Amino acid sequence: QVQLVESGGGLVQAGGSLRLSCAASGRTFSRYGMAWFRQAPGKERKFVAAISWRGGSTTNYADSVKGRFTISRDNAKNTVYLQMNSLNPEDTAVYYCAADLFGLAERLSGAYDYWGQGTQVTVSS
Repeated sequence: QVQLVESGGGLVQAGGSLRLSCAASGRTFSRYGMAWFRQAPGKERKFVAAISWRGGSTTNYADSVKGRFTISRDNAKNTVYLQMNSLNPEDTAVYYCAADLFGLAERLSGAYDYWGQGTQVTVSS
């Protein structure tokens, strides 16, 4: 069983930045592919970014965040991060962290085995 706990959400003005963190339990964190998804009110959950296992040699981003968001991982701290810059109101959502036991950087939510509870990000105009 893997537990994921997100933090770092909050209220920010358009153009601002936030860094989300996701702390994972367990001693095999480096083997997991990790991802961030988000869900806006009344909408389906959507892929944001993903990073492959170990050193994270593979990353994937949704087109809507490419160039603004950066996913990274610190295996020594069992943590994955999402640095979000140039935020706009369309980025407002609950952001979820997910873990893939196969270690890939998948875009599909069905590939992920464990999910966190989410952290709210609100961007005001």
